[in-house]
Amino acid sequence: MAIARFPSFVIDCPDPQALAGFYGEILGWEVQGTTGERDQWVDLQPADGSHCISFQRVEDYRAPDWPGQDRPQQMHLDVQVRDLDAGERAVLKLGVTKTADQPGGSFRVFLDPSGHPFCLCRAQDSERTPEGA
Repeated sequence: MAIARFPSFVIDCPDPQALAGFYGEILGWEVQGTTGERDQWVDLQPADGSHCISFQRVEDYRAPDWPGQDRPQQMHLDVQVRDLDAGERAVLKLGVTKTADQPGGSFRVFLDPSGHPFCLCRAQDSERTPEGA
């Protein structure tokens, strides 16, 4: 029997509302609200509430240095898309940065608005990805 369930990923960042909005656009999820003085914490969930990504304000936040390790990436998200080219065009419109160092193959690496690396990965199962991605 599991000890716990419904894990939540918590991402440190300088502006939780903005970063939650960015990932909400990619995933089609809704910002569920903010807590704390000056919006210290924001939750992002799909309509069915089955998952949660939380964003936590960190003063003096320093973005990771990818692929270097002077400031390790700390975490990253892999999100699946049906078409890497279409997915890339869509996230670039949201203002992300495509990293110069691209390993190639079935995924591409970008930096979110706070500098965290994230990957668009070619989905193996089209049932698990949104229609347009």
